Order: sequence, then structure tokens, then C-alpha cells
Amino acid sequence: MTQQPFSRPGAIDLSALKRPAAPAPGGAGAPAAAAGAGAYAVEVTEESFQTVLEASVDALVLLVFYSPSRMPESVGLADDLATVAGEMEGRFLLGRVDVDALPQIAQAVQVPSVPYVVAVVQGRPMPLFQDVAPLAELRTALGQVLQQLAGQGMTGRHRPLGQADAGAPDDEGVEQVDPRYAPAQDALAAGDIDAAVAEYRKLVDANPADAEAAGGLAMATVLQRTQGVDLNAARAAAAEHRDDVDAQTLVADLDLLGGHVEDAFLRLVELVRRTSGAERDQARTHLLGLFAAVGNDDPRVVKGRQSLASALF
Repeated sequence: MTQQPFSRPGAIDLSALKRPAAPAPGGAGAPAAAAGAGAYAVEVTEESFQTVLEASVDALVLLVFYSPSRMPESVGLADDLATVAGEMEGRFLLGRVDVDALPQIAQAVQVPSVPYVVAVVQGRPMPLFQDVAPLAELRTALGQVLQQLAGQGMTGRHRPLGQADAGAPDDEGVEQVDPRYAPAQDALAAGDIDAAVAEYRKLVDANPADAEAAGGLAMATVLQRTQGVDLNAARAAAAEHRDDVDAQTLVADLDLLGGHVEDAFLRLVELVRRTSGAERDQARTHLLGLFAAVGNDDPRVVKGRQSLASALF
């Protein structure tokens, strides 16, 4: 899969497609969940397109352009992206665009070919890739994009479709940022990772059952540990000192931030197998922290927990 470098600046001008506010929920302009695609995918219409774009204010939106007639395989890619959207439980909303039915949108976006996947961040679109790719590669690529956005302070989530407030159709499908997390997210956006860690830690101390705060703390801590680290030097040290827990956990952190989630988990599972006593406990605890950063419902975490259990027992 050819993935474009991800950055904040916009790449496509969609202003010509801006439309008046969408009708009330259930009307022709309201985003509708794609058939069989789960709670975080919508089949885009000309009327709902602007509403889908506006949902990117607080959390990532992906647009996948596909053609059932010209490239049936692109429909499969759209289905797989909807699967990943469901697995990530609102970390991005998927807008599916049938270019056969909506040629005017495809023309405005300047779609070069199908399939074509675009990330939309705060209304600004950026091309991601234009290949059909296996599901595992999609998970890795999107995980990398989401990690980069988290590092820039964008950690919001979308609501499952159909659960938005009835009086706010323009926000349908998008979750408003919980004010409790605003100080930490503002600190991340400002590049003050230490402050973000402190703010998330306050929330966790006040309510240890707050899974969202715990996940935010775990991710902010990964960012804190890897500030200013030379990737090549870290990898060289880990290769030379296979049983050095500090060296191995640092590379695992870097792998996680780079979107190589399964590699990070495998590295630490194998370290747990090779070590004992305090070093083994340190490796295990670090791995549990990475699980929290990714999210306990992520299938890679479920698999990682199984592997850890096997390594321990």
C-alpha cells in the first residue's frame, strides 16, 4: 500500500461543495449509516457531504472513494475501512463516496483513480493512499495516522451514528470533547507533553475507573518517554543489548508511535519470555501500559494479552 506522508496542511479545496445546514435528523440530508457497515460509517450523499466534513472538527474523518462498476475491489476496501472504524470505536468516522453516483464530488476532490482514501482533519483534507490493501495493513496505516494526530492533541472520538442529540443535526455522529479532558488535550496541542501527563494523571487519580483518562495518560506518557530520542541510536542499542529492559521498552514505544503496534507488543512479549524477577515485571508492566495506550478493545491488544499470558505461564 502506497501511503502519502501525513501532515496537517490541507491539500484539496472543497469549498465549492459547501452547502446550507443539513435538514433535521432522518431527512434527506442527514448522514445515514452504510448498510452493514457498523456505527461509524456513513454513505455520503451530495446533501450530507458538508455535514460529514464538519464532523472532522474534533475527530478524524476518512473519505473513501469507490466505484462498484469500474473497480469492484474498491467496494471491498470501503467495507474493510468500515470494519476498522468499528474496531477503533469512533476514533475516526468513515464517509463512503460512490463516485458512480456522485461524480460531482469526485470531480471537486480531483479523485485521480479509485479507490482513493482521504483524511479530513478539522475540515482540511489530505490524501492518504489509493490502493486496495489487506485489512492488517489498513489497521497499521490508520493506527499510525491516529498516533500522529494524538501527538498533535487531536484525541476526540465520534459517537455511534444515531446517538447524537436530536437538536444538533450538524453534529450528528460526532462526540463533543468532554471538558474534563480539555486541559490535557490543550497541553498536547501546545506541545507541552509534561503538562498533558500531569493533567491526565489528575483525572486518573480522581477516578481510576476512567478508561478514557487512563488511555490518554498512557499515550501521553509514551510521548513523554520518547521526546528527543534518536530512533536509529535507540534501535542500535536494543539490537546490541537484547535483554536490556530500558533499551527494549524504548524501541517498543517508538514502534507504537510509528504505527507498528504488533511489533511493539511482540518485542515486549519476547522480552518477558527471556527475563525473570524484577526485569520481567518491569517489561510486563510496560507492556500493560502500551495496551492501555492503544485501547483494551483493540483486537491487537486482545491478541497481545493472550501472548503475554502464554509468556508468563
